[in-house]
Amino acid sequence: MTMQVQGLLVLLYFYLMFPDNIIGLWWAVGSPLVMDPNSICRKSRRLAGKQREICRKEIEIVEEVANGAKLALGECQYQFRDRRWNCTTSRRMLSRVLKTDTRESAFVYAITAAGVTFAVTEACNMGKLLQCSCDNKVQDITTDGEWVWGGCSDNINFGYRKSKDFMDARKRKRRGDLTTRIQLHNNEAGRLAVKMYMRHVCKCHGLSGSCALKTCWRKMPPFRSVGARIKEKFDGAIQVEISNDGKALETKSKTIKPPSREDIVYSENAPDSRFCRRNRKWGSLGTKGRICDPKSMEVGGCDLLCCHRGHKSEKVTLKENCKCRFIWCCDVQCETCVQDKTIHRCL
Repeated sequence: MTMQVQGLLVLLYFYLMFPDNIIGLWWAVGSPLVMDPNSICRKSRRLAGKQREICRKEIEIVEEVANGAKLALGECQYQFRDRRWNCTTSRRMLSRVLKTDTRESAFVYAITAAGVTFAVTEACNMGKLLQCSCDNKVQDITTDGEWVWGGCSDNINFGYRKSKDFMDARKRKRRGDLTTRIQLHNNEAGRLAVKMYMRHVCKCHGLSGSCALKTCWRKMPPFRSVGARIKEKFDGAIQVEISNDGKALETKSKTIKPPSREDIVYSENAPDSRFCRRNRKWGSLGTKGRICDPKSMEVGGCDLLCCHRGHKSEKVTLKENCKCRFIWCCDVQCETCVQDKTIHRCL
């Protein structure tokens, strides 16, 4: 992992966990910036009650929280790989995005809460945590007779609870505090994108694979599908404002139904064009130099990605492994193939 990405993960972790006085907490970790749970817990003085308790008694949970943030960052970059904002790895630019209540910051909060939920739950299943294991309680639920509960299900309730303890610990719903309510809502939407879409995985039993009986258990969806679901919610995000009594969120437009717990919400209606050029205010690096597809009229196409500025084409020579074969035992040998390719970059 590059030092730049390590630094970004630390920023993401501290900004999401401790939004107040972020600069002081940022430097409290020291340099080099590494997601080390011991450093996080030892040098941070602003931990809330549940966070402090986990640091004191369950330091290994903090490591999985960090793994969840890393997982979320990678998924964010994948989901936005063809967008003008591509979940930049610039620490300064990301911090500016997170200081807004835009759709982009909403996605970051949601995908991070989902990543933490996923990572902690997976750690339970793999036996990495003493506090939990896989979940066999679900076997008490009756079935239709065509299959039975077996194996051990993913312990989603434990992962959900620890994600909530960390992500929501320092945020309190104060009257009229729109930003906090939006962040808490999006945190929950991210967690539910994992919890509400658990799937059945089954194994067949019977003579000659007849599948006369199936043994089934519950498993989390692949995190790629979690990211795609949150990205879909991002595309349909709902603009909200604080209610007159200051105690709830309500839609900006009265013709739109209130957001569900799984919806992504935001308050700042900023245009996507703000990411066309470098803009420190919005945390934008611009799209100059980004690779695009001149044949596509969709996102990722040169026309949209380059913001109608045009693009340039260049020929490059790529070397890659090809014609690989397995050599007993135990090696893989490949040839090197050379390919000339034309790539297109935004002006």
